[in-house]
Amino acid sequence: MEAADEFAKYRSPLVSRYASREMAYNFSDRKKFSTWRKLWIYLAKAEKALGLPITDAQIQEMESHAEDIDFIMAAEEERKLRHDVMAHVHTFAHCCPSAAPIIHLGATSCYVGDNTDLIMLRDGFDILLPRLARVIDRLANFAEKHADLPTLGFTHYQPAQLTTVGKRACLWLQDLTMDMRNLQRARGDLRFRGVKGTTGTQASFLQLFQGDHDKVEELDRMVTEMAGFKKAYLVTGQTYSRKVDIDCLSTLASLGATVHKICTDIRLLANLKEIEEPFEKEQIGSSAMPYKRNPMRAERCCSLARHLVALIADPLQTASVQWLERTLDDSANRRISLPESFLTADIILSTLQNITEGLVVYPKVIERHIRHELPFMATENIIMAMVKAGGNRQDCHEKIRVLSQEAAAVVKQEGGDNDLLARVQRDPYFAPILSQLDALLDPKTFIGRAPQQVTRFLSEEVHPLLEPYKSRMDVKIELEL
Repeated sequence: MEAADEFAKYRSPLVSRYASREMAYNFSDRKKFSTWRKLWIYLAKAEKALGLPITDAQIQEMESHAEDIDFIMAAEEERKLRHDVMAHVHTFAHCCPSAAPIIHLGATSCYVGDNTDLIMLRDGFDILLPRLARVIDRLANFAEKHADLPTLGFTHYQPAQLTTVGKRACLWLQDLTMDMRNLQRARGDLRFRGVKGTTGTQASFLQLFQGDHDKVEELDRMVTEMAGFKKAYLVTGQTYSRKVDIDCLSTLASLGATVHKICTDIRLLANLKEIEEPFEKEQIGSSAMPYKRNPMRAERCCSLARHLVALIADPLQTASVQWLERTLDDSANRRISLPESFLTADIILSTLQNITEGLVVYPKVIERHIRHELPFMATENIIMAMVKAGGNRQDCHEKIRVLSQEAAAVVKQEGGDNDLLARVQRDPYFAPILSQLDALLDPKTFIGRAPQQVTRFLSEEVHPLLEPYKSRMDVKIELEL
């Protein structure tokens, strides 16, 4: 009956369809409330070490029940008390009767609430960073492999000068490396709220330690260290500044913009049949059109990236409307926006890794597209060759102009192939350079320094950034629903 009932209520597809187990657990109730208990244990240990009358037996009792949370009792207590933290204090106290008097001693709700959020944000970044590193690694391999493969460049989505497949991938990589540095900085800037009391003044702890400021500062330092942070915020209100949430989620929103751009490019190239994302043997592209190979992974990334970009509005508004030391209108919003941002970022990185591990390039299709456009692009080279052979630039320019317009009419009005090269070959005027035409139309002479740029960029910008994650590069992604 319970299994059937599970499908009678809304389930977030972020968790039910897409997110990794690691990220789903990171924002789970079990992680949240077991972290609350660990924080109460850290507080009791530090208070005991600094002289408060807390026994080893009380701490051992708390430690032995850190994970066995009675969620049903906690829910019943919250229905009664209308206070989630006190509901869990009572639930913890129920299984730790001797420790009950010292659980949450001197603390306010934000001691467990905000500090746990900061732990989850930190751990969330620690999940995302290796995932992002793997995406960059896969794309760097792709860029290196295709560093000198000529392809049409596009500006305004109109054919422009040639670039290479690898150089285009480096444009994607450049944005991703910026995201990597942004996530590393945001993760490194995170501090612990620590032990601050109801309005951030530490008054309750100063009273507990009978006015001993040094002990209060040491308490804050000890708990911060036990929670795995190097620093705590020196000043807070009841909560840590909600600008911290802006800082974290803005880096994720920026990552969302990057992924959306990359996957949009892949979708455009898939339409041209130049590049395709992986396509499973039994995958169905369309229920009506069995021949279709839709870029569904890239489309999923774009769909979710829009959600990730949109979520930054929540912490911006929340931070702006916090009154004085704190108002509670942040709480319900943050329960949604913080987890969803990390869950969504986790999903799009996993999906993008899967895409970049199996990108398929079709060089013959790319070559055909180049052939259609290259004769127009080569006209300046043809003019220069004719001048070197003794021709007059203006006469040559006029000849090329007329022939180009005739060839364009064949392409646009008749739907034919670009026959400019054939027209040049038939015109006696160009006889002096006919033997040079193949060399003048070699696509690799039109790609400039693209291969050299790829090599230098990967060497100087990408590979050093990936060095800290080398031991975690072997994880492959198999997408599951």
